[in-house]
Amino acid sequence: MLVLSRKVGEKILIGDQISVTVVRVGQGAVRIGVEAPDDLVIVREEIRRPPSVEPDKIESADPSAATSS
Repeated sequence: MLVLSRKVGEKILIGDQISVTVVRVGQGAVRIGVEAPDDLVIVREEIRRPPSVEPDKIESADPSAATSS
């Protein structure tokens, strides 16, 4: 992974057709703009990632953890 520091208005170029611009930096968030060819699909990671299961809703798979009634 390449890690870069950029200021507002500065760009990162990816190949000849993609540029990523830092638009705004705020408390805990960075707003970026992406310029790319129309035929290139760009989505946020959470759109592609399956929803995670909340830890408190996961049942134990260990039968010894179950209590008998």
